[in-house]
Amino acid sequence: MNADAVPPRDNPSEGQSTGATEEKWGYDLYPERRGDKYKPSLSSIAWKGEGREHIDKIKCERNVWNCVQKSPIIKLMMASLKSAGCEIDIRRHISCEVCDVSVSGGYDPELNQVVVCQNVARSEGMTQGVLAHEFIHMFDYCRNKLDFKNVEHLACTEIRAANLTHCSFFSAMGQGDASPFHIAKAHQDCVKNKAAASVMAVRRVSKEEAMEVVNRVFDKCYNDLEPIGRRVRRNSFDMQKAYSERFIYGYDD
Repeated sequence: MNADAVPPRDNPSEGQSTGATEEKWGYDLYPERRGDKYKPSLSSIAWKGEGREHIDKIKCERNVWNCVQKSPIIKLMMASLKSAGCEIDIRRHISCEVCDVSVSGGYDPELNQVVVCQNVARSEGMTQGVLAHEFIHMFDYCRNKLDFKNVEHLACTEIRAANLTHCSFFSAMGQGDASPFHIAKAHQDCVKNKAAASVMAVRRVSKEEAMEVVNRVFDKCYNDLEPIGRRVRRNSFDMQKAYSERFIYGYDD
């Protein structure tokens, strides 16, 4: 399972991988993937407002529908997947579920399905970010048949997703990955940290181990801009430009 992680928890024990944890491959972050039913505790219902999962699911599915209909970046990704022979059926390939709060979404290559974490990605904007990120993983799996259990393959697709859809100077500033004094490195630092966080979430390795494999494959994967063709910056027209240029790459709606 390929996870779109929120900033990782600094837990030294996570770097001590065992065979039992390795075999989960991130699926433990998505309990409904294993057939479990989420059951909030009475305290969670009273103090955290949980217990309305059916309402959250409806809201999540509405956000997904709106993104599919209106978002240039999501429409572009769906067109590129169709061109690659992996056309999206939103009822089959996108699922809103309750997840561990350390992740906002994920890609399940065994079911070829994107998971949107309805308890974390609650807004339409965040849902768009999750879909764009996970569609990059789906595209990589469709085009290159990546092995997500290979840590270098995992790191590469996480680099590409962060590079194309997540990082900008302002998001890097927000994460503490940049300052006005080293703008040139801001984007690369953001990509590396985002990719390493996702590798840590899936593989339960230390930050040092995750960063080492990210650095090992970084240059090649960072320079691969397919299928968007450009890095999408926040508060810019990059999404609209990329969508208008889709015909250059043979992508059609």
